[in-house]
Amino acid sequence: MTVTELIEKAKAYLPAEKVAVVQRAYEFAAQAHQGQFRKSGEPYIEHPLHVAMILAELQLDASTLAAALLHDVEENCGITGAEINEKFGPEITKLVNAATKLGKLTMNTTKEDTRKGSALSNASQAENLRKMLVAMAEDLRVVFIKLADRLHNMSTLSALNEEQQQRISHETIDIYAPLAHRLGIWEIKWQLEDLAFRYLE
Repeated sequence: MTVTELIEKAKAYLPAEKVAVVQRAYEFAAQAHQGQFRKSGEPYIEHPLHVAMILAELQLDASTLAAALLHDVEENCGITGAEINEKFGPEITKLVNAATKLGKLTMNTTKEDTRKGSALSNASQAENLRKMLVAMAEDLRVVFIKLADRLHNMSTLSALNEEQQQRISHETIDIYAPLAHRLGIWEIKWQLEDLAFRYLE
């Protein structure tokens, strides 16, 4: 995928000045992720680019697309929230920060529950985590970013080992697919389920 495809998709429904914000976010993210590669071997920038494209297909606003492009720069590149704020303003910074926090919540809760051998059933754990995800996200656009992030990660899951594939697929079925269902994003729900079942069945 190229940034040109994303920009063309954005141009179909966003005004020129908003498309320019998306373009700037891509350039910033591409520079920040330079020299980084995913386990699949592809340049890291491909991931945020795909995440933004999934959201552009849903015609989300420019701030959401920009935040999708920037969603890993704090955690993976040492870029500070202050830098993002200076270049892109408080709205996009807030979305990036919230997406980073939600990602950590999901991973930490899952690991913690596993370590404790929690008495809660898997269904109860998943329900609690779904509620936390939605409650923590003051802005639903953050949840959209995390769903798109998970969808692209599922499409490259073959690069991980079997234990990781199983764990991530279970998490996808228990948390992310039902979340997409609740938000009425059927296309993402079906894709998440199909990709997860590929590893679970």
